[in-house]
Formats: sequence, structure tokens, C-alpha cells
Amino acid sequence: MSSGTPSQALERRIATRVELPRRAVAVAFLDAIPPHMDKFEGSEPSGCSFWRLAAAGKSFYTVPADHCRCAVGAYTHRVPLPPQQEKEAEETLSMMFALGYILPQEVPEIPRLEHSPEAIAYAPLGDAPFAPDVVVFACQPFAAMLLNEAAGRAGIASRAPAMGRPTCMALPAALATGSLVSLGCIGNRTYSGLGPDELYFVVRGKDLPALADALDIIARANQALEQYAAGRRTELATV
Repeated sequence: MSSGTPSQALERRIATRVELPRRAVAVAFLDAIPPHMDKFEGSEPSGCSFWRLAAAGKSFYTVPADHCRCAVGAYTHRVPLPPQQEKEAEETLSMMFALGYILPQEVPEIPRLEHSPEAIAYAPLGDAPFAPDVVVFACQPFAAMLLNEAAGRAGIASRAPAMGRPTCMALPAALATGSLVSLGCIGNRTYSGLGPDELYFVVRGKDLPALADALDIIARANQALEQYAAGRRTELATV
């Protein structure tokens, strides 16, 4: 009996080791329109909004015009903006500067894709009809701890501290340097529905098999160490 595609097997394998509130999202930055996928129809306020749709089970691709409503997301994904959207982007950034949310000198330090994609594909990991460039896990801190420890064991971690705003910069950053934790940002949490007790773990698609292998070891090790620590607490804690 077939065990499914490699992506399906990896999604099942990881899900047996960590508890996830929703499905992992596969993302690919493409040089051409994928011929066997449906194009996204409609509108969303940001690129990270598509994570919500994919986590809920939808598989589709977007084109650059679908990403023009978010100035920051367009910047991190190197999406060229038409004149009207450029004006809106300047107004959005000016508002963020005025609020003190971000400083102008921080903008050049924000990670970006190396090249502008012709299309960006999204799907639940196990349903992806493409090889993902990055995979986004929405998870609670305990699951993020296990994933991060597994990435360290596998030698695929970026070693960077947890990233903050904007959340979308985690994708190009992970592509460039390895897996990482992102704490999210208020825009992403609003657009994607990420809970107040959740954060992201982002890993390169090519690193998923190594992550799954290491996660098997790390999960078992944590179970044993939890029992060990619980015993020591019972034996030694006096307060």
C-alpha cells in the first residue's frame, strides 16, 4: 500500500511528534506560472494572509499583483508596486515611522528575497503539488522548542535569535540562513488569525527530511528528560 507523497509522509511524521494548531504551509517562489494549480481569485490585505488560506486546506498560486496591498510584504518579497500602490506604501510606512513602530534606518536591514518571483504558490504541506522553498509552522511555544532543538541537532538552524516584525521577512531570512523562530507581528496576527499563545517556526523545504529525522530523536529525548526532571523535582524541591 502506498504511503503517499514524500510531503504527505513528512507532514504525518512531524505531526506525530509535535502538536500543531493548524496544518503547516508550504510556500514556493516561482519563476513561471505553475500550469497545474489554480490561481488565487479575490483579494487579501497581505501576503501572509495567504498562509491562513493554505493552512485551512486551500492550494493555489498568486501573482505579484495579489501582493501589492501590503507595503512591507511587497518589500520583503521584492514585488514591484504600481504608482498608486507606491503612494499607499509610502503612506503606510510614514504611519509606522510616526508611531515609532519601526525606524527608517531599520528598513535596509530587513531580509528580502534575492529575486522577484513571477508567482508564489501556497498549499498545506502534505497537499503541495510543488517542492516548497520554505515551510511555515504555526505552533505553540512547546512545539516550537522541539522543532528548534531538532533543527539545531540536524545542523539546519540559522542560529539567529527569534525574529520579530515584520513576520514576512522570516521567509527570505530562512531561505538565506536556515530555520528560525518568528514571534510574529500585529499585522500578521490580525491577517492570519495567529493566536496570542502561538508563534512561527520556518524551515527550508529541502531541510524537512533532516528536521523530521532529528525530531524523532529530540521528541524521545524530551520525554525521557521530562520524567527525569519530574523525579528530581519530587525528590529535591522543598517549597
